[in-house]
Amino acid sequence: MNSSERRFELKASFTPVKIASTTEINHCARWIELENSIEASPGQFVMAWLPGIGEKPYSIASMDPFSLLAVDVGPFSHALHRLKKDDRLWIKGPLGHGFTVEGKKLLLAAGGYGVAPLYPLALLVRNQGCEVHICLGARSVDGIMLVESFARIGCVTSIATEDNSKGRQGLVTDLINTTIAEETYDTLYACGPVGMLSALAGVCRTRQLNYQVSWEANMRCGMGLCGSCEVPLTLDPSLPRGWLACYDGPVFIKHWD
Repeated sequence: MNSSERRFELKASFTPVKIASTTEINHCARWIELENSIEASPGQFVMAWLPGIGEKPYSIASMDPFSLLAVDVGPFSHALHRLKKDDRLWIKGPLGHGFTVEGKKLLLAAGGYGVAPLYPLALLVRNQGCEVHICLGARSVDGIMLVESFARIGCVTSIATEDNSKGRQGLVTDLINTTIAEETYDTLYACGPVGMLSALAGVCRTRQLNYQVSWEANMRCGMGLCGSCEVPLTLDPSLPRGWLACYDGPVFIKHWD
């Protein structure tokens, strides 16, 4: 069966798909590959559902094969980690608005597990001939993921860890500050914890650097109906009132010109 025959199509309801394989990334993260490809933009997400357990949003970490990066942080993700080859996972999506490619020299910033939507973006833009520098940050080396994957597609990679176990000691925001002081980039793309994204928005505001950030938020419906994922205005003055991560985002785009 070829890729187009296996492609997962957008549906309003959940569709069962089979697990092709699961791979341990670290002590609490698994790469889950499904038996389908998916037509989506980097930065979009899906809602995953397991009967009797519940549902949860996941960034699309790969389109072909369709893959998710799942972190074991609660009942749903714990059940997801227990799935094996040929087990079923129910998927709705793709949902939301993803990244837009702007420029030829791009800077990416990932905080911990926020790396998931940035890998398909890096793959897309590298295939378009863009230069990519990605800064990866985490508390320790255990939280630094997909380094080899980014290097394999020709990205320049820098690393920051808070405990100095790998790369530069400090936050990924410190690394971004140093990087953009040394070189000029067309756009910053980022995904990670809310505090990190808010800090990066401030950095970009100071330097008038266009940015696109993927907001992580608790989502229930994934379709803009419940309002549970509204991003507080205090986190970034550029966000309009009532901005919903699932419907208006999860990617927020800011231009300064």
